[in-house]
Amino acid sequence: MSEKKGKAVAFLMDMGTGKTITTIALVGAMNETNAVNKLLVVCPKSIVGVWEDEFKKFADYRYALTVLDGALAKKREAFNYMNGKALQVIVVNYESCWRLEKEITKWKPDMIVCDESSKIKNPMATQSKALHRLGRLSKYNMILTGTPITNNPLDIFSQYKFLDEDILGSSYYLFRNRYAILGGYQKHQVVGYRNLPELVEKVHSIAYRIKIEDAVELPPFIDETRAVCLETKAATVYRDIEKDCYAELANGEVTARNVLTQLLRLSQCTGGYIRDDIHGETQHVSNAKLNALEDIIDTCVDEGKKVVVFARFVPEIEGIEKMLKDKGIGYSLIYGATKDRSEQVRQFQENPDIKVFIGQLQTTGMGLTLTAANVAVFYSLDFSYANYEQSRARIHRIGQKQKCLYIHLVCKGTVDEKIMHALKHKGDIATLMVDNWRSLLSG
Repeated sequence: MSEKKGKAVAFLMDMGTGKTITTIALVGAMNETNAVNKLLVVCPKSIVGVWEDEFKKFADYRYALTVLDGALAKKREAFNYMNGKALQVIVVNYESCWRLEKEITKWKPDMIVCDESSKIKNPMATQSKALHRLGRLSKYNMILTGTPITNNPLDIFSQYKFLDEDILGSSYYLFRNRYAILGGYQKHQVVGYRNLPELVEKVHSIAYRIKIEDAVELPPFIDETRAVCLETKAATVYRDIEKDCYAELANGEVTARNVLTQLLRLSQCTGGYIRDDIHGETQHVSNAKLNALEDIIDTCVDEGKKVVVFARFVPEIEGIEKMLKDKGIGYSLIYGATKDRSEQVRQFQENPDIKVFIGQLQTTGMGLTLTAANVAVFYSLDFSYANYEQSRARIHRIGQKQKCLYIHLVCKGTVDEKIMHALKHKGDIATLMVDNWRSLLSG
């Protein structure tokens, strides 16, 4: 990374290499010198909660943080309260950021961080243009991504225009003419590239690059919890189910089986689907986890990585399948009804077009080798520590040459957090469910 002082830095760091904690540490140091007193973090909707949790965990300094969620009027109102002596942090998703450009401009952030900045790679997109304008007003800008270039070298322009227009210029057309070879009909089609050594030198003049396989200080595997917020309607449905579960257990015999039955209903809800006991139909109530998973898969595909997804319930698996089909992403699948299991594994291991493996937690926990991936996502979990450990071993086993990353999707304020805590601490699940069942049903 260059020693040149300026307004911009690019952390080109793979998933799992500590982009967030590094940013929090840097911002803290800059806050100590009063260089940064107001920080705006812009990120995909699915990871706004991650920033809140990571600040709580790692920020060893005074700060006030708000996540902009809910109705647009509520988000606008939040800016009125974000002024004070401690570091002021606002976290907002890309979709909302451009709609709040007027309020952000008035608030005057000292620093803007774009997490997963490939979201603004299209220079013509509305959210990209808004961040280009905001980037000119702030004192410091930062992008965080492992994959600044997903399709071609021209992807880098819009992200660096946000960072600092002095690096690659302010005109996309001048940039394209400098680094692309145009041909085809009326010479409007990019047919090749030129001056790439010069482009690389400019990009890396403000960049810090870490690939996960080169991060020798990292352990052989990394655990990450990705906090997910249920939509308002889904949260209401969850609380109604929770009240019913509490009432049924309070008025009847408490056994591990009874508690498990009630927790099953709550877990189904956080995964996005509930079963109508009267009509026997499955009702779709939430996309929160599916949207979070989609962001993770997009990042993995962009980074050239395969990914394994473990889910507990069949409706969840069907929802994941549909999402992958809609995106045109090849996948393998093993759940209870799968016949050709060895062929599904072989395809995932050997076929470069098969990017995702979907496995039902109870079915794929043992015996399978899925080392073509070094990323596994736990979409949902049960209370079996054996299932959890066995599923982790699918990618972290003989034949794996890379560090492994495990991402757990956990809905905030729900039974997901209790299950995750129990599995992490290898607690006495039977005692927890029979003697402490009330704690499981309190958010």
